[in-house]
Amino acid sequence: MLKIGLLSDTHSYLDDQVLRLLSDRDEIWHAGDFGNIEVSDRLQELAPLRGVYGNIDDAAIRQVHPRVNRFELEGLDVMMTHIGGYPGKYHPDVRQAIMQNPPQLFITGHSHILRVMTDKNLNNLLHINPGAAGRHGFHKVRTMVRFNILEGKVQDLQVLELGKRA
Repeated sequence: MLKIGLLSDTHSYLDDQVLRLLSDRDEIWHAGDFGNIEVSDRLQELAPLRGVYGNIDDAAIRQVHPRVNRFELEGLDVMMTHIGGYPGKYHPDVRQAIMQNPPQLFITGHSHILRVMTDKNLNNLLHINPGAAGRHGFHKVRTMVRFNILEGKVQDLQVLELGKRA
């Protein structure tokens, strides 16, 4: 079993609460808009980091993290990108890839809107957008997600509210 911490849209902000909630994770995944390379570096110090760059991320982050990250872990096929839409409204940049070869887990960021939903038209593809863990944006409550992967399945998914955006 692997323990995963998933966040997005930190916009250069990491606080002690987020770091504590990620401290026991086997891997950390970031769905873009890190804000600066220091956020990526700090997360990498806690656990192995998989990420994608977002629309606000600069060249330093784009050298480290791809636009789309597709990988298999513990038998789970994962596709992560920052701007990807959600079931029924996939972004044109990824729609064809998802329709031709659907992952089991599709992760996005960008909207700052927490979503956990399945696409019943694509073999129950699980979509997760962890919302925004940073303070920049229109969201009212900062959020992130934790879950476990066991035998190719997402289990024990937790939505964590981190407090008001302030």
